[in-house]
Amino acid sequence: MRPKTCRRWTELAASLLLLAGAAHADTWQPPLDEALKDAAARHASILIEFHAPWCYSCYYMAHNVLVGPEWDKVKREAVLVDLDADAPEGNYWEQRLTVKALPSYVVLNESGDELGRILAEQTRSEFYRQLDAIMARTTSLDEVRGKVKDGSPASLKAAHEVLKAYYARNDADGGLAWRSTLPQPAQAALDKDGRARLWSERLQLMQASQNKNAAQCAALAPAVLAGDLGCDRAYELDRVMECTASLPDAAKTSLLAGQKPVMTHQLYGQIFVSHPSCADARSAVLTTADLDEVLKYPQAREDVLERAIADVKQRLGGNLKKDRNLADNLRVFLDRAGKTDELDLLYPKLIAAYPDDYVYYYRFGKSLAARGQYQQALIYLQQAAPKAYGVNRLNVAEQQAQALLKLNRPDDAKQAVADALKANGPWFPEQAAKLKALVALN
Repeated sequence: MRPKTCRRWTELAASLLLLAGAAHADTWQPPLDEALKDAAARHASILIEFHAPWCYSCYYMAHNVLVGPEWDKVKREAVLVDLDADAPEGNYWEQRLTVKALPSYVVLNESGDELGRILAEQTRSEFYRQLDAIMARTTSLDEVRGKVKDGSPASLKAAHEVLKAYYARNDADGGLAWRSTLPQPAQAALDKDGRARLWSERLQLMQASQNKNAAQCAALAPAVLAGDLGCDRAYELDRVMECTASLPDAAKTSLLAGQKPVMTHQLYGQIFVSHPSCADARSAVLTTADLDEVLKYPQAREDVLERAIADVKQRLGGNLKKDRNLADNLRVFLDRAGKTDELDLLYPKLIAAYPDDYVYYYRFGKSLAARGQYQQALIYLQQAAPKAYGVNRLNVAEQQAQALLKLNRPDDAKQAVADALKANGPWFPEQAAKLKALVALN
């Protein structure tokens, strides 16, 4: 059973402090508890932003969308809560709200009931269109479900909102189960309505993918991929390719070949243009490259990555500080293209451009360790360690320990793990257990 996501925050905050223990209760004030009090006093909505320091999409949103007069208006009208998913507080609420992707923006009313959410990066106009619609609502999603009764326009509109909400929560089982309980007139109306039918088909594909049912994914894919997916096409195509990877090559070619011209059109018509109309260039590029690999078009794959690298370099103009999302895209495209020498030159520049967090020290160290350069990797991992926190502290310690073990320094590996676990406290128990097992630490 999935946890309920619309309980009152005061209840959640109380249970959280019990979970944290007395040692932490004096130092940690759950930010959503305070936000709820503020929202009640102001009769305002709450907007929760989930992000992380490694999230390239989060930097896109910060640089391109969460700025300017529209954002100033949101800050005046709503209570904003900024949660880092790598930190204990953010991770806790991420799980309670079943947030599965970053960035995510969850809107609550003053009572703590969810009004809606926005998933992943969006263009500026699309983000504020969605946010304005959500913040204008006076009823929670639980109440919206109750409006889906028949084939009326109001019922269909409510159904669109609910189906989209289940998709944003990555809850295919819940969404399809809810749909199956609707009165027959409502179900018939959803079957006839193109938008509702596509959301239902996307949920079915999501469910098949989560169940790792390749045959079912292949059966559902044509209907989904034939739909008007807009900038979400890369996500659905990636889901299809991952789910059907075990099928014979001929079956995959038959299923996917028609997507090559579609993705090429999207890249050159919406991504590699002066003013892109799709926010997530990285997913469009990488999904197209993966598609070329599946279809055995090696030259096309190389061409796509080269074009993406050239596009990012042109936009940055040699200044990595100009846009961190673009700078990180350059890193990823070089890595996917196998340009290791150029990537090794880029990492120190990324570290110099963004020295205040652990991310590029860690990524460079991990990259070097993957190529057996353990001593060199430790230099960067040791610089990452004091900058890391929360779950990323444990990730850095894991890489340190693995490198030290490869260098036949088991005592140092145990010490690195012990230091990270001490700083971590009771948080992230699964990752902590994995780290202990790595060095056989009791």
